[in-house]
Amino acid sequence: MPTVTGHRPVLVVDFGAQYAQLIARRVREAGVYSEVVPHTITAAEVAEKNPLGLVLSGGPSSVYEAGAPQFDGAVFDLGLPVFGICYGFQIMAQALGGEVANTGLREYGATDVTMIGDGGVLLAGMPETQSTWMSHGDSVSVAPEGFTVLASTPSTPVAAFGNDERKLYGVQWHPEVKHSEFGQLALENFLLKAAGLAGDWTSGSVIAEQVELIRAQVGTGKVICGLSGGVDSAVAAALVHKAVGDQLVCIFVDHGLLRQDERRQVEEDYVASTGVRLVTVDAREQFLTALAGVTDPETKRKIIGREFIRSFEQAQADLIEESREIDGDPIRFLVQGTLYPDVVESGGGSGTANIKSHHNVGGLPEDMTFELVEPLRALFKDEVRAIGRELGLPEVIVGRQPFPGPGLGIRIIGEVTEDRLETLRQADAIARAELTAAGLDEEIWQCPVVLLADVRSVGVQGDGRTYGHPIVLRPVSSEDAMTADWTRLPYDVLAKISNLITNQVPNVNRVVLDVTSKPPGTIEWE
Repeated sequence: MPTVTGHRPVLVVDFGAQYAQLIARRVREAGVYSEVVPHTITAAEVAEKNPLGLVLSGGPSSVYEAGAPQFDGAVFDLGLPVFGICYGFQIMAQALGGEVANTGLREYGATDVTMIGDGGVLLAGMPETQSTWMSHGDSVSVAPEGFTVLASTPSTPVAAFGNDERKLYGVQWHPEVKHSEFGQLALENFLLKAAGLAGDWTSGSVIAEQVELIRAQVGTGKVICGLSGGVDSAVAAALVHKAVGDQLVCIFVDHGLLRQDERRQVEEDYVASTGVRLVTVDAREQFLTALAGVTDPETKRKIIGREFIRSFEQAQADLIEESREIDGDPIRFLVQGTLYPDVVESGGGSGTANIKSHHNVGGLPEDMTFELVEPLRALFKDEVRAIGRELGLPEVIVGRQPFPGPGLGIRIIGEVTEDRLETLRQADAIARAELTAAGLDEEIWQCPVVLLADVRSVGVQGDGRTYGHPIVLRPVSSEDAMTADWTRLPYDVLAKISNLITNQVPNVNRVVLDVTSKPPGTIEWE
């Protein structure tokens, strides 16, 4: 796998925290590239990665528990700037000769922290008292020798400390969460002031860097990309096209399970903004025929994945034959819109354990002979959107909500038919348009609209009773889709969406709201 970035990272050491990826994102928001690594990393392995510094995450364990995550204390002798958070703060204190005690005094949730003295470089620019987010039972009772205590709470005498000479710092609270009102400033003070980092990792620098890396990898070779119309594949293809131009051909499979107007947006808006060569495969009839009579969700997913692969492979074979006829040069490279959370969650990175296997371009076979080009492999979704905007992609594509690979096929509860797809498309288009008009796109992660095709409810429309289908709205807010909560949309917006759908979409007489968090529910229904 080629290098995904030329930037030296700040390493976020994961001690089992639910916020490790969030910390990495917050570091990047300060203009510094970051990567997540496990707590089992050794000092030698850290030195090999040549990082700019480290951030030690929190974690659910007590430093005194049998089997609690440990850390190679020799890392602190490498001369690197280090910032410890919660459990990472306590690990640092213990390793450097301080004392950590289980006082029986716990702090959870919003906690006021009081600065001691001027707070040093770490707490510069903050008020004497600030609200932070705590989650701990153990506390640092004595700071290591040579460290200055920077803040405390009534229950925690050492809530923050620092050693300017060694550039080692720590806080008991969680600066990465929004509930800590000056949390981002604390991270930026560590990165930009204490560690003296440049903060020059920007969308522009990422684009320039990736263009250079793509050119080095591809050379004069030919490249194909399965373009779904979603954000990830669109930005990945645009980056590759900027690097190698007409060496890239994109394949767009219209499986008939798309949202309203998506094919036109790809064929017209996207192509106009990038100049990329696009081959469209019209496979709508093929997919509907394969899905006829199928109601089981997992069977639907498998059929859609299988048919997508067939369509993509046929288009790919046609392009390869065309390429050979022209110059005898086969297509060697395949673009995928893999993101950094995909890498970490699938165990392909050096962070958390394998949570799920990721798949792009409909789940391509493992025996395909292409070399992968993955220009977004080091990025989070919000960074991908920013790069897409910098590349000049249409906002209708860059700002698009996440959309499942199987499309509307898994948002119809029951058999997938053309009539049901059209019903769902109309309802989905209304919901998305009204959320945008209300300025709520930035507040929600996505809003799946679900058609309960196998359910009918009695309604009254006009002068008679109706027997129509319910539509479910599923607005959710999330940082990374691993956990999510339902979004508290304004009642007037919900009322307008409901009225428009029941008035304008045939065979729908009821709109309901899904108020389940994840867990226990999932974001999608199927």
